[in-house]
Amino acid sequence: MAINFIILSNHLYNIINLIMKNNVVFGFLGNVLDNRGRGKKRWARWRPTLDLCRQADLAIARLELLYFANDEQLLCDIVNDIKILSPNTDVNPIAINIADPWDFEQVYTCLFDIAKRYSFDPDKEDYYLHITTGTHVAQICWFLLAESRYYPAKLLQTSPPVKSNDVEEKVYHNEAELIANSPRGKASTIDLNLNRYDQILTRFQQYASEATELLKSGIATRNKQFNQLIAEIEQVASRSYAPMLLCGPTGAGKSFLAKQIYLLKQSNHQISGQFVEINCATLRGDSAMSTLFGHVKGAFTGANLARTGLLKSADGGLLFLDEIGELGLDEQAMLLKAIEEKQFYPFGSDKPIQSDFQLIAGTNKDLKQAISQGEFREDLYARINLWNYTLPGLAERKEDIEPNIDYELARYAKEYGLMPRFNRESRSAYLQFATSHEALWQGNFRELTASITRMATLAPQGNITVEQVQQEIKRLKANWHQNRQHNALIPLEIDEFDRYQLEKVIEVCKKNSTLSEAGRQLFAVSRTKKQKSNDADRLKKYLAKFGLSWDEINSP
Repeated sequence: MAINFIILSNHLYNIINLIMKNNVVFGFLGNVLDNRGRGKKRWARWRPTLDLCRQADLAIARLELLYFANDEQLLCDIVNDIKILSPNTDVNPIAINIADPWDFEQVYTCLFDIAKRYSFDPDKEDYYLHITTGTHVAQICWFLLAESRYYPAKLLQTSPPVKSNDVEEKVYHNEAELIANSPRGKASTIDLNLNRYDQILTRFQQYASEATELLKSGIATRNKQFNQLIAEIEQVASRSYAPMLLCGPTGAGKSFLAKQIYLLKQSNHQISGQFVEINCATLRGDSAMSTLFGHVKGAFTGANLARTGLLKSADGGLLFLDEIGELGLDEQAMLLKAIEEKQFYPFGSDKPIQSDFQLIAGTNKDLKQAISQGEFREDLYARINLWNYTLPGLAERKEDIEPNIDYELARYAKEYGLMPRFNRESRSAYLQFATSHEALWQGNFRELTASITRMATLAPQGNITVEQVQQEIKRLKANWHQNRQHNALIPLEIDEFDRYQLEKVIEVCKKNSTLSEAGRQLFAVSRTKKQKSNDADRLKKYLAKFGLSWDEINSP
């Protein structure tokens, strides 16, 4: 019976060993706190590394003890004292080479390298980082490395007893009594799982809510997909400096969102420079290079003065390049270099300029199609496409029209000092149309802003009437009908450069009553240099290139 009991006891002991994990602690040898007292007096002083190894509820199986080369004697003393107080603790000294323990980069690099070389086994061991010893810089580095899981560990803090000098006030007959009664503090763990800290978690949730409200400018949007998109953008904007690509139709709010992202980063102290915005569709030739990258004096004809480009102006801040798909291939190549190397060459210069900025790009084009057509660089697309978000147009967010109306009314009031208001009937009439299938909202939120502004401006004493709403609905329908006719005239297979030019020509043609009048306006400069000018013929031939005629453009 006794033999069976012994066998059973051994079996239980083995099971317990399999279930229980070994506790492993990483910590610095404290050349101040651990170096207190000599000879027998040292036992009368609280020493954190020593006290760590004698905690009743935290048996340390292995201590990874980091030390500096000039602390070898102190290391020997501490290791020997640990053997006396905690003979089951295996001490593994790790020599470190840090020239300045208050230099963040040196300390972090050293601890990071140790983690990369270390063979962690979380299934069999629990890990702790002792933050009581070491500089404040070391404590911060321990925290960062634990939070990022380079060390799969919890933070461990030791504290001295309330009265650490009690031992000195008593007389002990021998060293064994002194050791047995040496100061004993306590150890406590700091769990980085914020879910266990209700108040902290609530604050973080409140901050996240405030951040998303900032990105939405306080508009109580109701579209579930859009709210999810904004919530993710908030996380990315708060944690990442990588480029972002905002896609979507013109007027969907890409520029507005980019500015709100900048304000969020600025409020988080993540960014100190300015917000710089440019529409790449307005850039052409030497002007594009000069606007983006700057130029030196005499770089090209008319460059009488040197110019600082927008990329340099955005140093330390955020650069928003709207319609990035309109950039030329040369500018794309230089932009890629600037993003990757944080430097570029101004036009006409052989000296690089340093600039560190965050890039947000916007486009309403299909960049993948542009790549296949040789109009956009694939390597630049890969670089800016890490975070890609497509903003839906207003027609896809009909449920968000009402809160955006309220936002536009409040914005008008702030700008003009008069609060325009709908009455119940006029508001209902406008909302019914705005959310119907008749409302095309081709200009998206930009068009909604213009619509509200027109009604607010014309409203007597700021009261928007049903009659005004009806007039505005007619105006919107007429604009959409005209745009459909206008867009139908533009050939599908046409370069963007020709499209912009042709749109302007068609606009001039519609404003003039005859072909000759339109020609005189369009060729007002070049016609003066000709002895005999036939403006109507020149315009007729230009339109014919695109399969268009005067009568077709001006047909009702």
